[in-house]
Amino acid sequence: MKKRYLLIALCSFTISIYAQTKLLKAEAYLDVSTGKLIQPANILVEGELIQSINPASIPENIEIIDLTGKILLPGLMDMHVHLDLDFVENYEYLLVTESGSKQTLRAARNARKTLLSGFTTVRNIGQTHPTIELIDVALSEAEKNGWIEAPRIIPCGHMIGITGGHADLAMIAGYADGILDAEPEYGVADGKDEVLRAVRHQIKYGAKAIKIMATAGVLSLEESLGAQQLTDEEMKTIVDEAKRHHITVGAHAHGTEGIIAAINAGVTSIEHGSILDDEAIQLMIEKGTYLVPTTGLFDVIPKGYDKMNPQLVEKAKYIIPIATKSHEKAVKAGVKIALGTDAPLIPHGMNAKELSAMIARGMTPLQAIKSATIIPAEMLNLKDRGEIKQGLLADIIAIETNPLQNIKSLENVVFVMKGGVVYKK
Repeated sequence: MKKRYLLIALCSFTISIYAQTKLLKAEAYLDVSTGKLIQPANILVEGELIQSINPASIPENIEIIDLTGKILLPGLMDMHVHLDLDFVENYEYLLVTESGSKQTLRAARNARKTLLSGFTTVRNIGQTHPTIELIDVALSEAEKNGWIEAPRIIPCGHMIGITGGHADLAMIAGYADGILDAEPEYGVADGKDEVLRAVRHQIKYGAKAIKIMATAGVLSLEESLGAQQLTDEEMKTIVDEAKRHHITVGAHAHGTEGIIAAINAGVTSIEHGSILDDEAIQLMIEKGTYLVPTTGLFDVIPKGYDKMNPQLVEKAKYIIPIATKSHEKAVKAGVKIALGTDAPLIPHGMNAKELSAMIARGMTPLQAIKSATIIPAEMLNLKDRGEIKQGLLADIIAIETNPLQNIKSLENVVFVMKGGVVYKK
């Protein structure tokens, strides 16, 4: 009986720590909607939520977190990560040399790195291990239950694409016949009935978004880089089914034809968008399709050529200058852009490097910050985050200097709070 009371007391103490009202006292916070620095920044947090900002009176007996001289921002968001993979030598063989269990532990480690770098929400846009279990769904649920230190994770489950296409994991290293042959449950599907089965399987087991492969890719051994893979009908079938479940769809797409087909199918976002012509850009603007350019990896991939098959290196060398110009055109035209890194190509925990790359493509510092805060929240219809605002989740980070003047300050986050819990100080 005494043990039972002790356990209840310990649980109550733990809950009280997490629910305790806190006051963050900082020099200023960035209103990411207007771009104004608001001074001072006294943020009252109760439980998971921001209760008030610069309140007229401060409650007694609360925890005060002194962030003197620091600038607060809402937690950042990365819309294109693969937590279960690292860009290491012979990475392509991890699929057959590591178990799904081991890659889940790898993913948990990478998730913690990502959180501590100031990213409090990520979309894991397709797992890269052929186990039937959905690794990112398990991570998402573990985060919600407080088992691991991780960002809030929007899981996509298995990527969906054609046999022999960019979602077919056997194409990553050119595995022999019979090795990694996959069924629709694993995301490899052909025809309307199979892609419908594939998307329903991901949703059944917990996917909260869907990733499709509209075209060929760089880091797989198809001959073409940008050729359309899923047919117009297959893409439309997937999008329609996802929408019935109120789930968004992101489309990996390099080539123009596949980009246009994916936009017309109704996808929420184009991932990479390497070869954008005027028609594709105008169509994205008309339909409100988001671009997740993953443009920072162009500075990283060349440094990793020694890790890659020569055929993939040639693809990368071909596409990087074309994609750079495409992204510059998209920024100039006003396409809605959400930050995505394709981590681990930008290493996990270094996600904020993408911000500098986006500025290099023509974005202002404020536009880049919006791409990591209010734009992803809008894209995924996450109405509870993206700003420091009363009633929203207390996902808050702190940095040393004004990011509008020095965007690289976001590469050195000194304080991380997620849902009212402090993970880094």
